[in-house]
Order: sequence, then C-alpha cells, then structure tokens
Amino acid sequence: MPRCAWCTNDPIYIRYHDQEWGVPQRDPAALFELLVLEGFQAGLSWLIVLRRRDYLRQVLHGFDPQRLAALSDADIGRLLQDPGLIRNRLKLRAARQNAQAWLRLDSPAEWLWSFVGGQPHIHHPAHTGEVPVFTPEAEAMSKALKKAGFSFVGPTICYALMQSAGMVMDHTLDCPRHAELSRAPR
Repeated sequence: MPRCAWCTNDPIYIRYHDQEWGVPQRDPAALFELLVLEGFQAGLSWLIVLRRRDYLRQVLHGFDPQRLAALSDADIGRLLQDPGLIRNRLKLRAARQNAQAWLRLDSPAEWLWSFVGGQPHIHHPAHTGEVPVFTPEAEAMSKALKKAGFSFVGPTICYALMQSAGMVMDHTLDCPRHAELSRAPR
C-alpha cells in the first residue's frame, strides 16, 4: 500500500501511520499522552518516541496527569537513571509541569479542539513538501498553552500534536488514508 512519504518501512511507523496519525482523537487521556509524547519528541525523530511509547506509558504511570503532577524532583532524578527512557531532565520536568497545568484546565480536550473550531481541518497536500511545519492555529495554541503554564509546546510541537490527534489531516493525496479520513465522520 502506498503511504505518505515520511512513513518508513518500520512496522511501528506503519501501524502508527495506518491507524493513528490524522484520526480525530477527543479522549482527554489520549490527548494528554500525545502532548507529553510530542514534548519528548523535541529534537528527536518521532520513531524514537514511538519505539519507547509503551515503556514510557509503563514508567510514567500511564500518563495519568494526577500521578505525573505529583512527581518529586527525586522521582525525576530516579527516572533520569533509567536507560529505557528518553533521559532529559527538562523534558521530564516539562511532563510534570504540563500535568499540573492540564489539571487546572476545564475540559482540556474541548479547549485544545477549539483552536481548529472543534472540527478537523482536512488538508489536501500533493506531497509532504506542501505540509507546513506550523500554522497560525498552532501558534495560537502554543501561545495559549504557555500562558496556561505548559512548556515544550512551541508552534511546531503544537502542529505535530494537531496532526497526531487528527485536528488537522495532512495525509498526502496519494495516500489511501487521505481518502479514508476525508470521508470519515467527524
């Protein structure tokens, strides 16, 4: 099956491309997980994060915001010793900080979706070169998240979140997922 050009032949990437990327996600727990994972991705490839996602779920309490918000500096120090993690003190602190900020929000899923008017934006790129790195909506989301106390939420990370959560659909026209997701109920 043809796929978007960014999708390698790695089975993890193929599964992510075929089943998750661009599919509208409105579950608050899943959106929070994606937000944390996108922060861990900064400066790395998404495939690295996907390969470690199950382990990150295990070690980071299933991305439960209550439990992540309660991590102590000693907990973060202990996590930094775990070779299975993406060991970056700033990213681990950001996960804690973002959990604390998430818990202060009323209806965080609805709030995140408000940056696209509550409905997925269906784009029609002919090739990946036409897919932006960020958009004005991602810039607005980034600014609002930072104001709400989040970190590791620049416009590029926010746009990647929008793509992964299906707030925007950027599968290329030659990818079968484009037609499937363009017809899908929103």
